[in-house]
Amino acid sequence: MPRRSAAEPELIPPALVERFRADWHAMTGAMIDHVVVAFSGGPDSTALLLLARAALGDRCRAATVDHALRPESAAEAEAAHAFCQNRGIPHAILSGPLPARAKGSANLSARARALRLSLLEAHRREVGAQWIATAHHADDQLETIVMRLNRGSGVAGLAGIRVTNGRLIRPVIEWRRHELLAIVEAAGLDVVADPTNDDDRYDRARLRKLLAVSDLLDADRVAQSARALGRADEALEFCADMLAGVLIEQVGGQVVLATDRLPDELLRRLTLRSLRLIDRHVAPRSDRFNSFVDRLDADLAATLSGVKGSVSHGERGRLFHFAPAPPRRTEGETP
Repeated sequence: MPRRSAAEPELIPPALVERFRADWHAMTGAMIDHVVVAFSGGPDSTALLLLARAALGDRCRAATVDHALRPESAAEAEAAHAFCQNRGIPHAILSGPLPARAKGSANLSARARALRLSLLEAHRREVGAQWIATAHHADDQLETIVMRLNRGSGVAGLAGIRVTNGRLIRPVIEWRRHELLAIVEAAGLDVVADPTNDDDRYDRARLRKLLAVSDLLDADRVAQSARALGRADEALEFCADMLAGVLIEQVGGQVVLATDRLPDELLRRLTLRSLRLIDRHVAPRSDRFNSFVDRLDADLAATLSGVKGSVSHGERGRLFHFAPAPPRRTEGETP
């Protein structure tokens, strides 16, 4: 992977290290945290690892997830391990192949991402680190927001990639792709190229090519809008949390939501909270969830993700009722 001597440390310009430190401190409020860098060997994660190592020293370690989805993935993981070993950076290869039924499915990327985060979180706890750092940057943010606009996402989706999410942190979210690549090139390193970045079967790859030849969208300004929407989403979540204690009631095996005079956005957020009181793993697609709420709003019964919703009217006004949906009868089964 490296073109320079393996034992020779890469020298990162002090101004870039200070910028990274300032970003890290703004996001976490501390500089004493231990972090696991999600390291693929690609240019973005390599730049992140070099910056984190320069800024955090021995408090930085790395981990590579091998999903075994491509023939070359094992060799790439071993190369990442050698890269870290040569620099004295603690590194682990995390293995967790996807179930066979997931391979080739439309949700392959989402399944791989969920498994990757699960493995990284388990490793973070194992080594006692405070954070998992990923190399999402401003160009990733732009791509994500455009894709979500095209899918009709709401406030939460258009807030884009969050700076932090639980123990996950994106310390270079305000850096541009070309800035990270320049760090790697200045260090004289060869890096792994992810073939999916040029694979037109993926929406993100096609969009990336379009954005590369257009200056119509300004990544920094789009990120500014995303931050504003993120603040709006936090305000709505605060309101929903306050209202949930007043408007949501658990009665036996049911959850009841009082809906009178609720603005539509809060109605949807409180409905999702109600569903998760029945099944905390409920994570419906936005189009199906919106159809579910629209049916209830029209006083029609509906079922979503194994939860049945119905509507009643009484002294407390309009109520949504949620309960586990009865199991479907198998073919040939009599009522």
